[in-house]
Amino acid sequence: MAVILGQTYGDVFAAIGVHSGLPFGAAKDVPSAFAAMAGNAPEMRAHPAPDRVPRTIIFHGDADHTVHLSNGRRVAHDVVSAGPRQTLARTEEGQRNGRRFTRDITETADGVALLESWTIGGLGHAWSGGQAGGSYADPAGPDASAEMVRFFLQKPENGA
Repeated sequence: MAVILGQTYGDVFAAIGVHSGLPFGAAKDVPSAFAAMAGNAPEMRAHPAPDRVPRTIIFHGDADHTVHLSNGRRVAHDVVSAGPRQTLARTEEGQRNGRRFTRDITETADGVALLESWTIGGLGHAWSGGQAGGSYADPAGPDASAEMVRFFLQKPENGA
């Protein structure tokens, strides 16, 4: 839902967070949703870029057998493709709470994070850093909720 709102109403949302989600337009019915979740969606052209692309943070586990990792990568590709022509990309690797992660960061020329895409090693279809008692939650790894709040609170120079 966040991807749909971000792609459709980029003038309303300053930033969106996606965890184990599908790219915009990947599914139109139940069979296409299951195909997309498995990583077998046909290549779709992303929705035309809004006037302002929302900053986006993505989390996806590399052991997610419910929603294939390629979906998170397609969301990231769509954000970068719709963003400014000049960006700076870097990759950070690390480990938190027993899980390794890769964080791909794409910044605008003025240093504003347009995209953070986290790939969590060994994480299945569960919320990274979630409460152990919750359904579809995995307490190991980076705390996706805390990282999303951090990302959302980063204000660009123009205050958008």
